[in-house]
Amino acid sequence: MEEGVRVTGSMIQAYMICARQTWLISRQVYPGQDNVYLEIGRLISEESYQRERKEVRIDNLLIDLVRKEGSKNMVVGEVKKTSRAEEAARLQLAFYLYELYQMGIEAEGELLYPEEKRKEKVLLDEEMYKKVAKIKESIFNLIMKSTPPEPQRIPRCGKCSYAELCWA
Repeated sequence: MEEGVRVTGSMIQAYMICARQTWLISRQVYPGQDNVYLEIGRLISEESYQRERKEVRIDNLLIDLVRKEGSKNMVVGEVKKTSRAEEAARLQLAFYLYELYQMGIEAEGELLYPEEKRKEKVLLDEEMYKKVAKIKESIFNLIMKSTPPEPQRIPRCGKCSYAELCWA
């Protein structure tokens, strides 16, 4: 990859839903922060799991929470409002595990859905490792383009904080 260009966890999640949003994120074009769905997500993240270590930055990763289990197991958690975009959330968390592994840190992942009162373990096995590497390469190729992909109307557009950038 070119020097200075980095794929992030947010890009992974966005890419699984909308490539245009990923391209916009790569250009640091962010939606208005007053979007009600962004506010709800922030509130859930702040109010849930208060005993955990939150928003831990490791290199270019911003991980929702981190805890130690036992004497040496590190668990990284990703908090989501709902499981509606579960595969995107799973791959975002797998990306964090992938990047940590590249740094020599082995960890387990946990997707956390406090509103649904459930959690899901995510492990970086060989299949997931390859999947993350392939998606990361696809995102890199996308963000190296000088123009964004054309907007595609999908069911998620109605609640998307980037909708004005696509449909205004």
